[in-house]
Amino acid sequence: MLRRLVLSILIFFHFVTFAQNDEIKLVSWNIKDFGKTKNNEELNKIAEIIKDTDILAIQEVVAGFGGAQAVAKLTDILNRKGSKWDYVISNPTNSPKYVSERYAFIWKTHRIKIKNRGWLVSGLDTSIDREPFLLNFYLDSKQFTVINFHSRPYNKDPESEIKALTRFVIDSLKTPLIIAGDFNVDEKMPVFNTLKKLGYQTTITGQKTTLKWTCEGNQYLNHPIDNIFYSKDIFKVEGKVIDFVRFCEELENARKLSDHLPIFLRFKLQ
Repeated sequence: MLRRLVLSILIFFHFVTFAQNDEIKLVSWNIKDFGKTKNNEELNKIAEIIKDTDILAIQEVVAGFGGAQAVAKLTDILNRKGSKWDYVISNPTNSPKYVSERYAFIWKTHRIKIKNRGWLVSGLDTSIDREPFLLNFYLDSKQFTVINFHSRPYNKDPESEIKALTRFVIDSLKTPLIIAGDFNVDEKMPVFNTLKKLGYQTTITGQKTTLKWTCEGNQYLNHPIDNIFYSKDIFKVEGKVIDFVRFCEELENARKLSDHLPIFLRFKLQ
């Protein structure tokens, strides 16, 4: 009887472990002015927040000196926390003056593989100020694509950029697809209706993701503009905002990391 019970427990944990190995954890984060202004203590705090994920998509990496170095330093810190990580950084976007940025991906190499270093979608550089960065990832033999995207500010017509990106997705991409980033638009707005009609869903709904300068009535969150969209051939296991602030007393220090909260998606490929 005892032997049968032990065998049943071992089988149960085998299947639980196998199921979890099929899951991928992705974080999308606009890390404000990610460059030389981030010191080692701040980079270590960022690493602690995201170390349990498999893929990190970063927006707002500084285009000039310091941006690429900060990504490399963050990866080095992560490498000292128990797993092996690698990274890619985009070229600076082809943007108006003072708007250009880089994108970055950092991922755990024992689970996730790549076959190229990704590319900025140059065909969108006339319609999107910071043209998105695209990278194909592989879990075993399964391919999925992640688009890293940071739209222009809310008062400079980000809707037209989202429409251009949507047309690109419809015309050019057929693999399981994730669009991760800072959209500067609430996902409830009509500009996302076309994506939703195609079967795309959002990781979070109605959750604020930006930080105020000060707490107002114990509230420090502002706008629901960061999200992760995923195609119908992706199954969401869990989606949430990672609130690393938690208390008003921590808001000032939290803003030294970023004025945005990270978005977390745990998913399976169908």
